[in-house]
Amino acid sequence: MTTPVLLTFDMDAELLWTARDPAGADKPVWVSQGHYGPKVGLPRILALLRRYGVTATFFVPGQVVERYPAQIEAILEAGLTIEHHSHTHAWSENLGEEQEAEEFQLAADAITRATGRVPQGWRSPAAELTPHSVKLMEKHGMRFSSNLFDSDSAHLLDTRDRTTGIVELPFAWALVDTPVFMYTNRVPGRVMSAPSAVLETWTREFDGLAEEPGTHFMLAMHPQIIGRPSRMWVLEQTIRHVLASGRAEFLACADYAERVRPGLLAERDAT
Repeated sequence: MTTPVLLTFDMDAELLWTARDPAGADKPVWVSQGHYGPKVGLPRILALLRRYGVTATFFVPGQVVERYPAQIEAILEAGLTIEHHSHTHAWSENLGEEQEAEEFQLAADAITRATGRVPQGWRSPAAELTPHSVKLMEKHGMRFSSNLFDSDSAHLLDTRDRTTGIVELPFAWALVDTPVFMYTNRVPGRVMSAPSAVLETWTREFDGLAEEPGTHFMLAMHPQIIGRPSRMWVLEQTIRHVLASGRAEFLACADYAERVRPGLLAERDAT
């Protein structure tokens, strides 16, 4: 029995900061934290993935796609997939229906122009869905969503009154780099965890999930956060641990969603 391993990176760059406070665009030190991701963290990540021969999925806002063409080309040259992560990284819950629709369209257009491929999956920039999000995913032909925290296994995304054909690939805060590594002097009280503590969490999570059929192991990371050398050590050691188990298969999110889709649809239609 193998466990699908889904490495994901949200390359938000400076939008991680400016989307929350547009005035942040005039704060060079603040936005420099975001610049670190595409400029420094991304090359380290691509080198690591190449060294171990494993794949990953990048969720990238449309504006980042437009602002960093060389970095986008490097991702594509590595044979990796770029998926939809809004256009400006604006928090969806703060948008009206027309604004959210515009975010979807602008980002889809930017990604398609840059990659020659229509994005197949969507991750919210705010870890939340609005009443309009699922409808917009369906309109844009999204084959999968990676947003919910409700399971360790893929399932079809539900609305309040129906089950869609969109495959949901859930993850969990325990497997995200921001809660343990992100620090900002604008939010008093935030602390950063020791890399060793995060490594223990991630490897123990994999070991537990690998014992349960039908689960997957997804890490959600950000180049500006995981791209520091001490955090890259955590990622590398996790990859080594997973490979050494002999029970893992690294997959792009879109490929895994297509693998499980027929069974999930059959199960839905049989009920």
